[in-house]
Amino acid sequence: MPARDQAEAILPNARKPRGQLAAPEATFDVMVNGTPTLLAWKGGVTSPEQLSEISIFDSHCARAYLDNDGDFAYVPYGLDILEALVKACVAVKRMAIAEQTANKVNLEPFAILSKTSTKTGRLLASLSPVTKPKEIEELAALTPEDLERLAILNKTLAEADPKQKAQALRLRASRFNGLAGRIAFALAIVDDSKIKALRDLVEKSNRAKQAAELASKQFKATPGLLPGTGSEPWQELFEAARKFSATSHAGHAFLSLPEDSACPLCQKTLGADGVAKLASFDAFIQQEAEKAAKVAKSTAAAAYLAIKDAAIDLSIDDALGKELADAFPETSASFETFQKAMRERRASAMSAAGGAVPWDNIAALPADPSSTLVDKAKALGIEAKALEDSMDAKAKAAQVAEQAELDARSKLAEIKATALEAVEKLVLNSKLQACAAAIVTTGISQKSTRLSNEMATQDVADALNAELRALNVHELQVVMKAETVGGKVQYKLAMQLPGGGKPSAILSEGEQRAIAIASFLAEVKLGKGLGGIVFDDPVSSLDHRRRWHVATRLAEEAKHRQVIVFTHDIYFLCIIQQEAAQAGCAESTQCIGRGQAGFGVQASRLPFDTLSTSKRVRALRTMCDEVLRVHKTGDEAEATRLSREAYSHLRMAWERAVEEVLFQGVVTRFAEGVSTQRLKSVIVEDSDYDAIDAGMTKSSKFSGHDPAKPAQLATLHPDDLRADIDKLEMWRASVEARKAVVEARRK
Repeated sequence: MPARDQAEAILPNARKPRGQLAAPEATFDVMVNGTPTLLAWKGGVTSPEQLSEISIFDSHCARAYLDNDGDFAYVPYGLDILEALVKACVAVKRMAIAEQTANKVNLEPFAILSKTSTKTGRLLASLSPVTKPKEIEELAALTPEDLERLAILNKTLAEADPKQKAQALRLRASRFNGLAGRIAFALAIVDDSKIKALRDLVEKSNRAKQAAELASKQFKATPGLLPGTGSEPWQELFEAARKFSATSHAGHAFLSLPEDSACPLCQKTLGADGVAKLASFDAFIQQEAEKAAKVAKSTAAAAYLAIKDAAIDLSIDDALGKELADAFPETSASFETFQKAMRERRASAMSAAGGAVPWDNIAALPADPSSTLVDKAKALGIEAKALEDSMDAKAKAAQVAEQAELDARSKLAEIKATALEAVEKLVLNSKLQACAAAIVTTGISQKSTRLSNEMATQDVADALNAELRALNVHELQVVMKAETVGGKVQYKLAMQLPGGGKPSAILSEGEQRAIAIASFLAEVKLGKGLGGIVFDDPVSSLDHRRRWHVATRLAEEAKHRQVIVFTHDIYFLCIIQQEAAQAGCAESTQCIGRGQAGFGVQASRLPFDTLSTSKRVRALRTMCDEVLRVHKTGDEAEATRLSREAYSHLRMAWERAVEEVLFQGVVTRFAEGVSTQRLKSVIVEDSDYDAIDAGMTKSSKFSGHDPAKPAQLATLHPDDLRADIDKLEMWRASVEARKAVVEARRK
């Protein structure tokens, strides 16, 4: 049977840095059937089965033994779990109902839409936990085409004369398409490909011209030629002479004229030299560089004129401008801007071809607006078609239905988040409703009743009454109390006062604690096991008389099993020690406190208050050793402090010696009675008085009293302190030695 209350968590070492915290763990050194065994326990891991044999009692467990339904009733181990389960179930059900109320679905935002005959209306009218959010998402997701279609339907169905409106729209669409065609034609004249082609031809012509000029320069360098020979005027003159020779020298080829014939140019006799010059002149004219230059120039000139003379006017008159402004209110100026840009681009290209400006200075055209015109024309055509369809009753009815669907979906998109939240709440409330409906505690109550009838027996009542008497709670008695619940008779063990009345209103906190201890011990006894039991401050709130009864009962229990008691109460510790000695039980006392390793350090040395006189002497000698060590370091102030502390403890030892050694425990402070039988060992001699008086006087003098200013006391040497401690021990030994003589004399 482990601890009744296990709600309190076991924490790791709180003194370790945050980053070094780990799960709490411990190792138990136990005897299992006489065999020493180590049991490892770690938080979060299933505990060794053998540890369940150890029973634990503390203030939390004490509350778990008693209910308070108008009187105190013992709840057998295990049934408190069922009772707690019922309470937990009721609490969960209450929470589920409260959460269901807090999450009430507000259907008001969907009231109007849900009454429409659209798909959206039907969905909203049937919102339930099984409604799929995906259906809402799909209906609320309108594409740009859906929105455009809705706008067209709104215009169409609102039109008074659809036929006339359709004609106007088709005419406008035609004009927009025409403008788009003109833009495409003009753009083809000045687009990047045409400008690049012109640039390539002009640059090719220039390169060919440069090659021809280089050849002409070499020709002109021939000696004996007139200035200008080889130039274009000269070339024209030479070609004219070629044509003239066909008349003047009929029957002879131009380059085969007789040497004695006249020159077609100067009409002097050619001679051999003249014929040779004509041949050289013709060779110059016929060379490739010159021919290429002429061809390139002609080609470039054709391309230049094709751009220069092309018509790129978009013909945007006032009427078309107004239509553009109406159709494109924000971008209508872009058409005029595009036309102006094309004109400027053509002018720049002409200037670049003539070498007036660099080709790279030709600005790029803005975005081509023709696609927007085509799209608009297409939309106008669709709108016109819708208007034409609306003139047919059947088609119009279809349009009205389509408009209603799109309009409902558009409105659903505005409240989509609200609709999804409503479905989420409906799903949650459905689960909460199912949870609340499923929580039925009847089965748990019936099981608890059966177990109560089985476990709340007279044997249990007798065991509880025996424990109550052992703890001196005689005014209470456990009885079998019958109760009728739902027509069934059940029993519980109730505690009653002889004179009646509710124990919960009469018993003190200490008496209630005694009842809890009695219940715990009764369970341990009825369990038949021999596992150890652990008490944590069991006498909290108990008066000093009942502490003796608890100590007596624990000492008695220690005859059968190991009993571990944690306590801060020195007085209770002394009682436990006395009762254990009287019961003949071996006891081991440990001290858990703070040391160099931190908190929770275990030591065999007990607090000074709990030590006997002989053990106090040993503790005092240890203190004296520390005084001597500090004295040797030269720290006078610290040595004085430690010395005074030691004398204070020496005085306490003399006081305990009077009670324990001189009077042999006849009268013990806070003890329940006077042990008169021990007087047989007591005798007080004058030497006892002298030793005690001297020891107390000196201890008081040097234990820290504030002396008068003129009478400041010097700190005694550690040897003096040791001598005073030895005096106490010698006196104690002498009294113990004569005790046997006194006892023998008084038999």
